[in-house]
Amino acid sequence: MISSRGHDRWVYLRSHPVMFALLAATRRWPVLRIGRTVLVHDREAYLAALTRIPLDRTAAGTTGGAVDRLAGAGGLFDQHGAEHRRARRDVAEQLGAAGVERLRPVWIKLIDERLTPLGTGGTVDLVPLAAEIAGTTAAALLDLEVDPVALAAAAQDVGATAARAHLPGIGRRRAERDAEQAAERLIALVGGGLAATLAVAAVNTTVAALPRAAAWACGDRALWAYAGEAALADELLRVTAPTPLLPRVAAGGGELGGCPVHAGDRMLLIARHAADAHRRDPDPADPAPARTAQLVFGVGPHACPGARLARQQLSDFMAALAPHEPAVVRARADRRSALPSWRSLIVRAA
Repeated sequence: MISSRGHDRWVYLRSHPVMFALLAATRRWPVLRIGRTVLVHDREAYLAALTRIPLDRTAAGTTGGAVDRLAGAGGLFDQHGAEHRRARRDVAEQLGAAGVERLRPVWIKLIDERLTPLGTGGTVDLVPLAAEIAGTTAAALLDLEVDPVALAAAAQDVGATAARAHLPGIGRRRAERDAEQAAERLIALVGGGLAATLAVAAVNTTVAALPRAAAWACGDRALWAYAGEAALADELLRVTAPTPLLPRVAAGGGELGGCPVHAGDRMLLIARHAADAHRRDPDPADPAPARTAQLVFGVGPHACPGARLARQQLSDFMAALAPHEPAVVRARADRRSALPSWRSLIVRAA
């Protein structure tokens, strides 16, 4: 029988084999330079990269660069100084405690409706459900009257095509055209700038996180006893690390774990290793320190403002699944997704 960790490893191996091989082959080095690229696995070096190294927020190959090129300026990632702080403050208010409580009924109603077949012996594919949850939540957050499934599909397409456009190779020009067309479709739904940024980030991370977390609990049934508790959501987000690495480019010099960093260097910050996702299984009874668990969301001025929403949404999702203690019937990894994800994860009540 395949373990929960084995199932989650399968997502990496099938959907992002090159990335997984790179992470596995280099993790013995806390910080490693390969040409102009610096790989950062160590927790303290990861923290230093996000808090002490000045970052080029719109460099090619970074999240900010992709957003700026595809969705237009004003996407949060491409802002600096007071403008950046003001935009983050506005987003943080929308995604604060009051904002999350306002949004919760949106996804709770949807989850309850879509999981009904589990109570009658039927099956549910958790991946399209996660996409619908993500699209519905994003539409409510942005106050948009759009089809949530179409919104989720457009945001996923932008994430996937932008990721492929970053890869070297003979197909890169076509990938760039695909990315631009995908961005045009998303902009037609939500507009550019901040709305597009939030839609892409929220949808792609949610579609990656919810099914992977559920699959882990399906393989480790003792976890269902903690469903609804904050510790379970924190631990599952830590070990699945929906965004396993953060691509960044240094705007100035510094040092990470004894390795010099120069302006223009590309840094691959391995969030899953900084958070001990590769070494420590989820244990809600003895969770990792909050400082460690938080690392999958970044840190300091570069922390994800949607962390509270992600934790609450996953907690509600697991609480709704727990009475059924589902088992995985069939699963297929997504080879086109921006983040390590399942393409299909069909479950049935035990």
